[in-house]
Amino acid sequence: MGIHVSSWKLARAVAETGQMGVVSGTAIDTIVSRVLQLGDTGGHVRRALDHFPFRDMAERVKDRFFIADGKAEHKPFKGIGMPHLTMTRAREELLIVANYVEVFLAREGHHGKIGINYLEKIQIPTLPSLFGAMLAGVHVVLMGAGIPTAIPGVLDGLAEGKAVSLKIYVEDNPSKDEYFAHFDPQDYIEGEMPAIQRPEFYAIVSSDIVAKTMERKASGYVDGYVVENYFAGGHNAPPRRDRTQPDAAPAYGDKDMPDLEKIRQIGKPFWLAGQFTTPEKLKEALAEGAQGVQVGTPFAYCDESGMDRDIKDEVIRQSVAGTLQIDTNFTASPTGYPFKIVRLAGERYTFEALETRTRVCDMGYLRTAYVNPEGNIGWRCPAEPIKDFVKKGGTEADAAGRACLCNGLASTVGFGQQRKDGVEIPILTSGDEVLHLGNFVKPNQTRYTAADVVNFLLS
Repeated sequence: MGIHVSSWKLARAVAETGQMGVVSGTAIDTIVSRVLQLGDTGGHVRRALDHFPFRDMAERVKDRFFIADGKAEHKPFKGIGMPHLTMTRAREELLIVANYVEVFLAREGHHGKIGINYLEKIQIPTLPSLFGAMLAGVHVVLMGAGIPTAIPGVLDGLAEGKAVSLKIYVEDNPSKDEYFAHFDPQDYIEGEMPAIQRPEFYAIVSSDIVAKTMERKASGYVDGYVVENYFAGGHNAPPRRDRTQPDAAPAYGDKDMPDLEKIRQIGKPFWLAGQFTTPEKLKEALAEGAQGVQVGTPFAYCDESGMDRDIKDEVIRQSVAGTLQIDTNFTASPTGYPFKIVRLAGERYTFEALETRTRVCDMGYLRTAYVNPEGNIGWRCPAEPIKDFVKKGGTEADAAGRACLCNGLASTVGFGQQRKDGVEIPILTSGDEVLHLGNFVKPNQTRYTAADVVNFLLS
């Protein structure tokens, strides 16, 4: 769930109930670097670093970012650099270490199952991230926001300590040249290669068509599927176009719901996602042949999630009061995918406030590669300063209404960058079930735990 909402604390709490906890792998290098800059309260990151198999690498990361008493409140976080096709060794080491840390902490103290979720759209950090998670013994890798056909083979290669590659999507590429990110674990091993297991791989899909594509074209074995409909939070698959009304506003309909009969015919385990957050919906999923359900939104607002406490409290209060709204925004995300936006009553956390934000692109996870007029690889994002985007071949129309999800989502979990005019504005995304958080709040209480969510679903 977004950047650090599904944190190691939440994943561990879910795993301790006997279910699979999943940590978010998105921007995890930024989060770990900022935790260290804030002094690593509780010493959790440093405790994980003490178990990291490559001591020199762990020390380099700690020396680069750790501030014993935490940075000054109004001082900006130290940057980690933008993702590029060929990243610096320091950036790749941070990716390896950060993913290890998150999975290690999620697995600590129990024997439950832990997964990690990545986005196919965010390709550049993927290879070193997977290696770090596998070093920590992650049980399952999940990936959506695209068709991740290359990932099963990458997992096979990394488990054997082999060099791996990932083809990178490149826009404005008339010559159809192919570009790849490369990663060789042997370049980072200190001493002997630790024994690592190949985790299971679950593709997150929106239709049987995508699942069948994975079955035909995946570079290795796909262990299962998470079938996610458009009620889920974050990014959704675009709705099908009504060719009889080409000028109609985009909207979802019955044809956008997954065909579960065709999913069953594939013969692989699958889980359902998107409004499967009640005992009745769990029973429905099982009756459809699913192994179970993937649940996000109710966990996003529980005590153990990484979301800022004040934001959680306000969302729960307004959900119970019935003043929340949830919209599917078709222009906000730089990816071009529809994106769910939570709208709260009142002045705080309004999405409209982002329109006054000075555009800055300094995290860069959602940037897209393109071929510039000189024939070299460049990087652009519709949410960056419009004049910069246009210089790189983009259009003002494509930049209109775009929000910097990288900075906004980091702020939602308490790691917003400090600017001259204040801290970055949070962006709230959830599934439609954010309107029904009262299901999980006990009478006379205003908070709930991950265990409360699990107990409700199993009731």
